[in-house]
Amino acid sequence: MAVSQGNEELVSRHLDALAIAAREAASAAPVVHEWGQHLAAVFASGGKLLACGNGGSAAEAQHLTGELLGRFREERRALPAIALTADSSAVTAIINDYGTEELFARQMQAYGRRGDVLVALSTSGTSPNVIAAAKAGLDLGVTVWALTGPAPNPLAAVSDSAIAVDAPTVATVQEIHLSLVHALCIALDEALQVAAW
Repeated sequence: MAVSQGNEELVSRHLDALAIAAREAASAAPVVHEWGQHLAAVFASGGKLLACGNGGSAAEAQHLTGELLGRFREERRALPAIALTADSSAVTAIINDYGTEELFARQMQAYGRRGDVLVALSTSGTSPNVIAAAKAGLDLGVTVWALTGPAPNPLAAVSDSAIAVDAPTVATVQEIHLSLVHALCIALDEALQVAAW
C-alpha cells in the first residue's frame, strides 16, 4: 500500500518536533540528577515512591513504578513504588463514592508518609485529581515532583519541584515525559551504585 506524501510529511513533522523538545528537555538534566540523588536517600531511609496521572500519564506512572519494582538496566533489589492508577477496584470504588477529583488524594492519605515522594504527571498541568493528590501529599510531608506540559500551570505551581515540557502536542509532551522517567531511573541507579546500596 502506497503512503501518501502528506502522511509522510505529518510523520516527519512529528519526529522533528520530538527532536526539538528532546533537545530542550536536556536542560532538565540537573533537576533529574537531583531527583535521583534524593530518591536514593528516600529508599535508603525506608521511604517509597508514589506516582499518578490520567490516560497516557497513568501508563507512564505505572511504567515508572514497574522500572523500580523490577529493574531498569542493572540488577538491584526491588524498590518500593506504588502507581495510584493500577488498582481497578480501588479506583472505581473511590470514583463512585467520592468522585474523580478525590481519586488520587484518597490514596495519598492511605499510603503517603512523611519523607515519601510523589511523582505527579499531567500533560496540561491542570488535572484536578492530580493537583489534589499533590496537595494531599504536601499536607502529609511528602515531596512532590511534577512532570507537566508548558508552564505556568497549577500543578507545577503547587509542587516542590517541576519539569515543564514545552512541546506543541500532548503526544510530544508524553514522549518527553517517558524519556524523563527513564532519565530518572538512570540517575537513581547511579546514585544507588555510588552509595553501594
